This record gives sequence, C-alpha cells and structure tokens, in this order.
Amino acid sequence: MSERTILKLQLPTDPQWVKNVVEGNIEEILTDHAFCEQKAATNAITLIVQNPNLSDLVQEMALLVQEEMDHFKRVHDIIITRGYVLGKERADSYVKELAKFVIKGGGREQQLVEKLLFSAMIEARSCERFKVLSENIDDEELSAFYHELMISEAGHYTMFLKFAKKYAGSIDVDKRWADFLAYEAEVIKNYGKSETIHG
Repeated sequence: MSERTILKLQLPTDPQWVKNVVEGNIEEILTDHAFCEQKAATNAITLIVQNPNLSDLVQEMALLVQEEMDHFKRVHDIIITRGYVLGKERADSYVKELAKFVIKGGGREQQLVEKLLFSAMIEARSCERFKVLSENIDDEELSAFYHELMISEAGHYTMFLKFAKKYAGSIDVDKRWADFLAYEAEVIKNYGKSETIHG
C-alpha cells in the first residue's frame, strides 16, 4: 500500500527534490527539520493549554511533546556530528498557507477540530516527505533515520484524526478532511523546490 493510499495526499513529492535540492543542502535541510520538530512540540503544548479538561488528549500530547523534542535532539546530534551548527529558524511558508484554510471563530469544538485537522495535515505531508527522503537520499545514516521518522509521523497523523473524530460533535470531520486534502493539493504544487522539509 502506497503512502498516497494511507495518507490520502493527492499530490506526491517528486523524488528529484531529493537529488536536485536536498543532497546539495544537507546542512539546510537538517536545520529546517530540527525546527519542524520543535514547532511540533510547541503545537502539542498549545493543545494541552487550550484543552486541559480533555485528559486523554492531554496525555497523548504530553507524550508527543517528549517524542518531538527527542527527535529535535537527534537531528541536532546529527548536525553536530557532521560539523555543522544549528542555523536560524526560518519561516515555513507551506504551513502559513495551510493556516489560511483553518476556520477562525466558532465554538471551542470547532476550533479544536480545526487545530487537530491542521496538525494531521502537516504530519501527513511530513510523513510523505520523510518517505521520499528515506528512499532516495544517497546517505545511509539519513536514509535509515528518515525511514524511522516516517513511521513515527504516520502514527501522529492518525492520532490527530482520531481525536478530531472523537471530539467533532456535529461536525462532519470526513468532509472537512476531504476539503483540507483538496486545498493542500493546490498549496503543495508550489513547493518541492527548496531545501526545507515542506519547501
């Protein structure tokens, strides 16, 4: 079963992104990846702060914070081992464009579902990018590393969708997710050209 079937992403990443962009900019991709992990941890903390009454969500997000920061540390270890230094955080244009699709306002239920689907979308694309990296990069260490993280991201994606459906109330999560996927397919057409995980 392909990642497109599992993740439902409508537009796959061209493997040439790895050859033409990533392999010549390893330091840049590692720095961007490190900050992606840090942002994922921050997102999980925000979900805890905003939903302290949802004990199962709080428990899962607490575990996610630990996992994402462990990934951050591991990416940083690779950066140091290779003689690089963590660069400055850069804006993630892909995530900013996705954020435009998030419905603002509404009740707490609506806001939570939107936040969870937004998070699931980022995890799904990250998972797909890690798969492409693991299968195409000419670097044994990074290939194995990204294969491991691909599996991890897939678990995060399904977890966010599970919580969105659990706390949806009257919201049609399947329809909203389908709309998210269609929107993301248009957004991602402009990416796959830079040395960033979502770029």
